[in-house]
Amino acid sequence: MFIKVTTSGGRRYAQLVESFRNEAGQPRQRTLATLGRLEPGGDVDRLIAALSRAQGRADAPVSSARITDLRFLEARAAGDVWALWQLWRALDLEGLSLAWRRSKTELDVLACLRAMVFNRLCDPSSKLGVLRWLQTVALPRGFGFDGGLPEHQHLLRAMDVIDDHADAINERLALLMRPLIDQELSVVFYDLTTIKVHGEAVVDGDVRDLGKSKDGGVARQFVLSLVQTAEGLPIAHEVHPGNTAEAKTLLPMIRALLERWPLKRVVLVADRGLLSLNNLREIAQLQAELDATGRGVRLEYVLAVPAARYGEFRNELKALDAGHDSAVTWIDELRWATGDEKDPADPPMQHRLVVAHDPVVAQRRSQARREQMRELIALGEQWGGRLDAQDAGQRRRGRPLSDSGAKARLYHAVKDANLAHLIQVDLHSELFQFTVDEQRLQYLQGLDGKLLLVTNTDTPAAEVVQRYKSLADIERGFRALKSEIEIGPVYHRLPRRIRAHALVCFLALILHRVLRMRLKASNRQESPARLLEQLRRIQHQTAQAPDGQLLRGLTELGAAQRELFAAVGLPVPTPDGLMPSDAGDPPTVDL
Repeated sequence: MFIKVTTSGGRRYAQLVESFRNEAGQPRQRTLATLGRLEPGGDVDRLIAALSRAQGRADAPVSSARITDLRFLEARAAGDVWALWQLWRALDLEGLSLAWRRSKTELDVLACLRAMVFNRLCDPSSKLGVLRWLQTVALPRGFGFDGGLPEHQHLLRAMDVIDDHADAINERLALLMRPLIDQELSVVFYDLTTIKVHGEAVVDGDVRDLGKSKDGGVARQFVLSLVQTAEGLPIAHEVHPGNTAEAKTLLPMIRALLERWPLKRVVLVADRGLLSLNNLREIAQLQAELDATGRGVRLEYVLAVPAARYGEFRNELKALDAGHDSAVTWIDELRWATGDEKDPADPPMQHRLVVAHDPVVAQRRSQARREQMRELIALGEQWGGRLDAQDAGQRRRGRPLSDSGAKARLYHAVKDANLAHLIQVDLHSELFQFTVDEQRLQYLQGLDGKLLLVTNTDTPAAEVVQRYKSLADIERGFRALKSEIEIGPVYHRLPRRIRAHALVCFLALILHRVLRMRLKASNRQESPARLLEQLRRIQHQTAQAPDGQLLRGLTELGAAQRELFAAVGLPVPTPDGLMPSDAGDPPTVDL
C-alpha cells in the first residue's frame, strides 16, 4: 500500500492505494480510502495528530495551522453543570420521569426540570433567565434538548406537568431517597418559613395571602414547610397559604411523612410556633391509632415552649433557679400537667419539660435589653427636662416641644424596640410621664438564657437539648433556599406554578445538601456554592481553523479541581461527554 496524491478542483488530496494483480496476472491499483485534503490544517493533518495521540505522543500537533490562524468562537461553563448532572444520575433522579410517564405531553419535561433545578444552583434567575443561562453552558450528552434549546412556554408547560403529577413525583422521590436515611430511627426537623411574592391579583385557589413575614412586618406571601433528617437531608416540603397558622400544619405533615416513608420511629424536633395543646393531644391520638392498627411506629417529639408561655412556670422556674448556680450551665426537668378531668375534649395529660440554662446567653440578652432601656430612658428624661425648661420660661431654637408630642414620640420608640411591657408611657395624662416596671424587668432577667422543651421521649435531658439545638441546621437549609437557591421573591401568578417553583427549589436543595454532606465527609471546608464556583471555571472551548474545521476541548483541570471532584465522588468531565452547542456546522475535532 502507498499514498497517492491526486488533484481535483485545484485542491490536493491524499489517497490510500493498494497494488494487486487481477485474475489474468496483470498489475492493477485500487483506492482503499481517501484520507482528505493535504492543505495545512486539513484532514490529513488531523489524521496524523489523531494517530500520534493514539501512540501516546503528547506533543503531537492538532493542526499545522498557526495558533494565530485559529478563530476562538466561544467558551461555555462546563464543570458545574457536569458535576450536578453526575450527582443527579448518581441519586437516580432520572427515575422521576416515571411519575408522568402516562402524560400525553410531547415536551421533554425531564430535561426542562433538570435545567430549572441546575439553574437554581448555578445562576438562579427567572424562567426567562434559565433560557439565557442555557446559552452560556455546555450541556452533557444525554441531557436532552437534542432538537434545540427550549422556549419560555416550554418551561411553563413543564411546570404545569410537574404540578399535575406532584404527588407521584414526591412518592418517587421518597422511594429514590430511602437508601440515604435511617429507616429504624429517624430524627426529623420540621420548620416553616415565609416566601415573598409579587402581584396583587387574586386567582382561584390562590396561595398568596397577607401574613406575618419571618423577615418582619406583614407581606403578601406563601408559607413553605420543610422536613429534614438529622443529617440535614430534605425529605419533604409543602406549600401553604400565606396566612396559615404554623401549629395547624404539624399533624398533616406527620401523617404525610408516615404514608411516604416506612419509618419505625419518628423523633420530631420543631420550634416554638408549632407547640399547641391541640397538637399534643392529636399526636397522642395518632399514636393510639397506630398502636391499634399494629403499625408499630413510635411517635416522639421535642417541641420548644413559646416564651409567651414561660409565665405558666414562673414558680417552678424560680425553684429551679434557687437550686442551681446561675453562673454555670445547667439542665433540669419538671412536670407540666394540662387538661380537665371534666372535659372529654380536653383530657388531662402529663408532659415532661426539660429546662436548660445558658449563662452566656442570659448575660448577652440581659445586657442588650438594659442598653436598649438605658437609651430610651435617657431619651425620655431628655424630653422631660426640655419640657420643664420650657415651663420655666427658657427659650431654645426650633419649635417648642409639647407634652403630647413627647408622649407620642417616646411611645413609638418604645413600641419599635418591643419594650412597651417594661417602659410604660402614660398616654392618658395631660403631662408627659413614663414609668419603668422594675418587677417585670427582674422577672424577665430570670428567664434570660432559659430554654423550655416539652417532650414525650425518655431520652436523657442533655440529649433532648442537643437535639433541639441541632434544629439550627434546618435554618441553614432555609438560608440556602433564600440566598443561594433564591426561592423568592416569586413572580408567578398561578398557584400551580408557585407549587411547581417550590418543588424545583426543593430538588435543588436536595442536591445542595448532598454536596454539603459529601464535602463534610471528605473533611473539605468548601461550601456547595464555593464548589460550583470553582468548577464553573472549567470551560468548553470552541475554535475554528482556516479550513472551517471546528476544534473543541476543555480547559485543563487543575489539581484543586480534580480534588474537588474526588471529594464529592464524581467523575471529571471529558470532551466527548459534552454536547456541541451548535448543529449543522462543519465537522469537529475533539481536543
